Amino acid sequence: MRRAAIERLLPAAYQRAAGPGSVLGALLDVMEALHAPDEAVLADVDALFGPYRTPDGFVAYLTRWVAMDHVVAAPRADAPLPLPAGRLRDLVAHGALLARWRGTPYGMRTALELATGVTGFVLDEPPERPFHLVVRVPPAAADRLALVTRIVEAEKPAAVTVEVVTGDPPDPGPPPTPEPDVAEPAAGVATVRAVGRAHVPAPHDPPEEPS
Repeated sequence: MRRAAIERLLPAAYQRAAGPGSVLGALLDVMEALHAPDEAVLADVDALFGPYRTPDGFVAYLTRWVAMDHVVAAPRADAPLPLPAGRLRDLVAHGALLARWRGTPYGMRTALELATGVTGFVLDEPPERPFHLVVRVPPAAADRLALVTRIVEAEKPAAVTVEVVTGDPPDPGPPPTPEPDVAEPAAGVATVRAVGRAHVPAPHDPPEEPS
């Protein structure tokens, strides 16, 4: 608030006493200087909440607003962030997208790629282990297993168990040998066709949004 604006709020007798070189005039100059930093912040307050405009020290705070604070979880308050501020800005900018797809393979894969800057995460659901997920981490992100594990634990459905492994998926081996033809059943004997596990195609991934 400028000195002239402060002076206009004073009674008339005080305004007359606030001339140049007066004690009251010096006090008004101090008040203007004290207000200046706060007014500068308020003039550009929207920048605090823009993921790509906010200061680096405020980015971690914004991750709590979009429920991604598990990414920056650290045992000590003074511990350095586990990833660069630019990665955090990407996560905050895509917070609404990640919340909408939380609990899905697309949501988990997107969160992992944004946090690590690495693509190639593979999510396997072994048919012999219902409600179990295997997350295969590409070699480029093998040194960030702690970060990957935190994200996977937060993004997976609550009823699903999970394991995080590195490396490529195991070789499935040669195709099975076809079984010999079964003889036709005798006349009058009904046949029942075996029903296997139905295959439900995965939904198409939504278009990527620009970071």
